[in-house]
Amino acid sequence: LEGLGYQVTRHAYGLKTAFEAISGSGGRTVNFNAEYDALPGMGHACGHNLIATASVTGFIALSYALKQFGIDGRVQLLGTPAEEDGGGKIDLLNAGAYEKVDVSLMMVLIRTYHGVSAHAGATPWEGVNALDALVSAYINISMLRQQIRPPERIHGAIVEAPKPTSNAIPALTKTEYTARSPTIRGARNLGGRIRRCMEAGALATGCKLDIEEKAGYAELRVNEALCSSFQQHMAANGIKVLKSEGPVAAATDQGNVSYAIPALHAIVGIPADDGSKNHTVGFTKAAGTAVAHERTVVSGKAMAMTGWDVLTNDALYEQVKQDFERDKQFR
Repeated sequence: LEGLGYQVTRHAYGLKTAFEAISGSGGRTVNFNAEYDALPGMGHACGHNLIATASVTGFIALSYALKQFGIDGRVQLLGTPAEEDGGGKIDLLNAGAYEKVDVSLMMVLIRTYHGVSAHAGATPWEGVNALDALVSAYINISMLRQQIRPPERIHGAIVEAPKPTSNAIPALTKTEYTARSPTIRGARNLGGRIRRCMEAGALATGCKLDIEEKAGYAELRVNEALCSSFQQHMAANGIKVLKSEGPVAAATDQGNVSYAIPALHAIVGIPADDGSKNHTVGFTKAAGTAVAHERTVVSGKAMAMTGWDVLTNDALYEQVKQDFERDKQFR
């Protein structure tokens, strides 16, 4: 970006791995979010390399068009880190990164059990078993799954466990759980039920429980006017537009952005082998192909055209605002 003449702010808004570039002046402001974090052990199994490419493409294309035609408007490119697990856009929201933005185009719990180590054969009564607390909570949550609503999901993993020995009572274990629900309100309610399962395990075993709760990802609020504009421009570029099959279960911190300002989070398909869905090694391979990058550049152009519509078409922008305000009653 700097090589193309854009001024880039590194470590933007207090985030070490965020950046910001802004072009243009006056008028409305369109934001593009560039994600770039990868999954441990899998690489870009969620295609963030492509998301970044599309957003940079959109930013450069729209910036160039505004300059060429002398149109008022500002274009912001945000490098948004840690979408997978850190909620980078939430931190950017809280830091004011989106305060002057008119349109944007693009709950996890960690728990630690503290017990008391002891020799399992000689003095087991002196121990407080952190592994028992974790297993108890795991069973409680497994039973809870029978009583949650069909769209809701609970995912868990043991992230720290004792060394493989049977003659010592473990003093520390860690587990991480994610609660998913169609709405942020539902996710928070489900998170509270998971918390009680964890507390029950600690109470039953006498362990001390530490809970670190990360910021929740809100559900995406769809802006029909933005979606319609993007679909039209994708179709004009020869890309087949498919009818939505319903809500997407995956979570993203772009949902939090969509609560604050009108936002687009488009879904674009790339060729992949059967079964190679997001968060699989097969998708990592698919995200690195030439055809995936070609499709991504087209998507970036379509986002740029949607941004152009927002900046130059007052009627469309009014519809975007009306859709955003109307949606508030359903949250």
